[in-house]
Amino acid sequence: MQKVTPKKELGQHFLNEETIAEKIVNSLSQNNTNILEVGPGMGVLTQFILQQKGINFKVVEIDKESVIYLQKKYPSLHIISGDFLKLNLSEYYNDKLTIIGNFPFNISSQILFKILENKERVIELVGMFQKEVAERVASKPGKKCYGILSVLLQAWYDIEYLFTVEENSFTPPPKVQSGVIRMVRNPNKKICCDETLFRNVVKTAFNQRRKTLRNSLKCFSFTEGYKENPIFSMRPEQLSVGQFEELCLNSEKNR
Repeated sequence: MQKVTPKKELGQHFLNEETIAEKIVNSLSQNNTNILEVGPGMGVLTQFILQQKGINFKVVEIDKESVIYLQKKYPSLHIISGDFLKLNLSEYYNDKLTIIGNFPFNISSQILFKILENKERVIELVGMFQKEVAERVASKPGKKCYGILSVLLQAWYDIEYLFTVEENSFTPPPKVQSGVIRMVRNPNKKICCDETLFRNVVKTAFNQRRKTLRNSLKCFSFTEGYKENPIFSMRPEQLSVGQFEELCLNSEKNR
């Protein structure tokens, strides 16, 4: 079969190392019944997922050439031809699901925010991102790469950086390394403050990350007794998810 031509506008870099593909698929939990692969391309991950028994497996692919290739190679594969970012997951899965993929670098953040929007449905994600993004998502407080995505995703998911993939493992090779992460929804994790307020406080703090919280969060009102808390002398990258919750709980807008 003629191979699919990688398209720059779609951010396509096809993984050409089957051992790495198998390692990514093997990183999935063993109790997954509903699996959606995003951007399968020529099916390097797909072939290993199809070996699993008793699963409800679908792929979503925006590239028409890839769709035709996959239809010929895997005639029984359920292919959703379209844009994952516009996909209504409830139309295809009426239960919890896992998402897997070698994700295009140019829409990495959008994919992760899509997962966040569907956090009550998506119980696990195993995926390959640009290494910088993967490290940021899995980062702990105190590191420079710790940021908005780190806090918002870790509020609901346990996140682990699994391994690094070199540039020469792809066709065409990207200019940077890739990183594979696993995110598992923790059913015990829930924030104890208003969710919209939590997002706004986190984003506002990190948008001025060089400032202390006393200066970056001036637009928020906090309870009188809390205003002198030492937390306001800290910068956002020093705070854990729990400390951001604490800030919100002591905000006048949470009352």
